[in-house]
Amino acid sequence: MSRLATATIHLDALRHNLARIRDMAGEAKVMAVVKADGYGHGLERVARALAGADAFGVAAIADGLRLRAAGHDQRIVVLSGPDSAADLAEMRRLKLEAVIHHDSQLDWLKADAGEPLRVWLKVDSGMHRLGFPVERVAEVRAQLAAMPAVHDEVVFMTHFAASDEFDNALTAQQIAAFRQATDGLPGPRALSNSAAVLGWPAARGDWLRVGGLMYGLSVVAGQTGADFGFRPAMSLATRLIAINRLKAGQRLGYAATWQAPEDMPVGVAAIGYGDGYPRSAVSGTPVLVHGHRAEIIGRVSMDLVTIDLREVPQAAVGDAVTLWGPQLPVEHIADQAGTISYELTCGMTRRVLFVEDDG
Repeated sequence: MSRLATATIHLDALRHNLARIRDMAGEAKVMAVVKADGYGHGLERVARALAGADAFGVAAIADGLRLRAAGHDQRIVVLSGPDSAADLAEMRRLKLEAVIHHDSQLDWLKADAGEPLRVWLKVDSGMHRLGFPVERVAEVRAQLAAMPAVHDEVVFMTHFAASDEFDNALTAQQIAAFRQATDGLPGPRALSNSAAVLGWPAARGDWLRVGGLMYGLSVVAGQTGADFGFRPAMSLATRLIAINRLKAGQRLGYAATWQAPEDMPVGVAAIGYGDGYPRSAVSGTPVLVHGHRAEIIGRVSMDLVTIDLREVPQAAVGDAVTLWGPQLPVEHIADQAGTISYELTCGMTRRVLFVEDDG
């Protein structure tokens, strides 16, 4: 018998989210970031639903290969660029574009004799993870212009460290640093990630590089994607496989961390951290049982969770249990688990059954 845990991917939600981003983008082009297997939603199905995007952003050449094999002819940008000189030929064969962020990559391009490759020059405007420091941007742009292996158009891009905090001055400082570093240099600009699309219109630029919002996800504290007009693209559900009764004072689950305050029914649902549901979810984390709100109690185990059914006395074995979805935002679960929604959707394991809902 197969596992009961099922992730339903709502393709109409993906299309709605892209359309909403288009409305917000104005004249800017939209890159749909589909790395991490489409944020856990499935690379090929996500790309099919987001076929109207101007480009796809991926983390690896292998993802670009999968997209080309699926028939997608959009621009595809490898967000960390080549990892070795040998990657350049494969990127050229697949018509992939490279983010260039380090001197080692410049050396490979200088020594390369292939057809011109489209590149994006990454500027470290203040995150200090990848990218050339602002004082070197003009110099690096000039080096790229002199390389026969580089396409004439170079896109300038950067990444924000705190754009999800709309009152944090760091983002404004990064925008100013990026503009100063690129002032007078030819080429499109790409600044905005998902949070910047929501909170920093000054960072709009020529390209929007959108990940989480495409999937209806928010990392803005205390707010969900739905609060901004986006629809969640994944529902995670399972079923009750048992209902037991605890007596007052009895303890439940591993380490006996939860004690029944009274005689009560407890449901057992077929999902756990072996499926990707977070072990760190604490007692009180919400679920929906047959559409009614209930709470997880005790520790999440590998295959099972236990649920307080006092508010759902009509519950029966076989009833649907929703872990997250349109009626139960994944952001709320992430809060209870001490993480972000991105990690939860990316964390689904191979034993979860994925199905598509086309609305």
